[in-house]
Amino acid sequence: MDKKLVINVNVSETRIALMEQDRAAELYVERQSSLGMVGNIYKAKVSRVLPGMQSAFVNIGSDRSAFLYGGDVVDEEYLNNLKLNNGKDVDPRSNSNKTPIEKILKEGDEIMVQVAKEPLGTKGPRVTMLITIPGRYLVLMPDFDNVGISRRIEDSELRDRLERDVEAIRPENMGLIVRTAAAEAQPENLKKDLDYLLRVWNNVKDLMGRRGAPALLYQEPDIILKTTRDLYSEDVSEIVVDDSQAHSQLSHFLQGVIPGADDKLKLHESETPIFDHYSLEIDIAKALSRKVWLPSGGYLVIDQTEALTSFDVNTGKYVGSHNARETILKTNLESVDEIVHQLRVRNLGGIIIIDFIDMELYEDQQQVNERLEEALKVDKSRTNVLAINELGLVQMTRKRTRESLERALTVECHYCGGSGRCLSTESAVLDLARDIERFALRTKSKKIFVTTRQDIIDRFMNEEEQLFQLLVERFDIEIALQPGRAEIESLQEALYDITGER
Repeated sequence: MDKKLVINVNVSETRIALMEQDRAAELYVERQSSLGMVGNIYKAKVSRVLPGMQSAFVNIGSDRSAFLYGGDVVDEEYLNNLKLNNGKDVDPRSNSNKTPIEKILKEGDEIMVQVAKEPLGTKGPRVTMLITIPGRYLVLMPDFDNVGISRRIEDSELRDRLERDVEAIRPENMGLIVRTAAAEAQPENLKKDLDYLLRVWNNVKDLMGRRGAPALLYQEPDIILKTTRDLYSEDVSEIVVDDSQAHSQLSHFLQGVIPGADDKLKLHESETPIFDHYSLEIDIAKALSRKVWLPSGGYLVIDQTEALTSFDVNTGKYVGSHNARETILKTNLESVDEIVHQLRVRNLGGIIIIDFIDMELYEDQQQVNERLEEALKVDKSRTNVLAINELGLVQMTRKRTRESLERALTVECHYCGGSGRCLSTESAVLDLARDIERFALRTKSKKIFVTTRQDIIDRFMNEEEQLFQLLVERFDIEIALQPGRAEIESLQEALYDITGER
């Protein structure tokens, strides 16, 4: 599959798109006003321990306290005992002999933590004491004592070779994860990557001893270097950037870290903006749309809440040519590829619910399930998929470390409060009539002035004229309706304003 990395840089924002088959497959946006935190290491101060939730809040110097779950707490005494007794494959996340958090941490303690998830919505960042430092080919895990191999490396002989090569250079009492990119790396490149990671870790430990909490000990590379490091593979044909300074910085990085990749780096010098040149602005607009069309005329409706995202599959304009079973199966199969694409390009995480069109035959359900599992192989985020249940729903989870594209680029509508709905004109007129009634009873006014939208006035004086006359006669009042500045339903203004005179 031909891939391109397209990088757009300006003083306020950096945007990176991974293109596959000439459309955006993944989008990354970072603004100077809200730089990413995932991967950063801090010296933190424990501000509150919650034994009932087996968690704690810690101060890392950000505007919101960070959340530390008990499963991410390192029990140093337990680990040291294991290592002294030649414990093999030490896993600090193991629940065996797990000490309660209140016996490990107390308020005021200074600890080393790493940000695992960006602040999401009203929640602060989530942190862990299980430090991992990623390089191009390896990930250093100071608290582990084993070697792990990326699940995406499936060849058993290659896995065995990589494990032997890495075990030969692994520092004592430290763990390493072999990343997918290492499948194409020479042993000397693995050693070079490890030396860099050890320098970083030694510097972190040195700063931990010299700085007071809260303090930043290590900051992940900027989004350009970090994303290029993580997304680059041999099938990336071009890396295109539109900023000369970023081009120079990236060139230096590629020469030192990814041999041969610098040959694919290009500076975009056209007057046409780089995202316009590759039609990526259109892709971003589509990625913010609630409805997504499928090739044969069906469509998806995508709704995102704080906890979960739902995909509703519909046949739409597609009526098929043979029978209902074929129409439904084809629509569901088409939707699978688009759903996986939308998961990636929108960076949707957490709980995902997919409402496929009901399929009566078990073999059709199996075909859709298998297609979904196959399509998800291109997704680097960890997913867990359950089979279609008796309601025709697929439940899955997708690891989330940063905000979705929608949350990064948009804010909640101030008018509808995020519901996506607003009062109909008919409802607004009926509410207005009730408020006029209350106003007349309370103030005893003989003339009432109402400033409101023109569409409300038109309905009140036409379809609801009988209601208007009833108010006039019942309270012996004059009602003067006058248009306000709000001419359309979407403007954030009060529906109406009522005043009066005696």
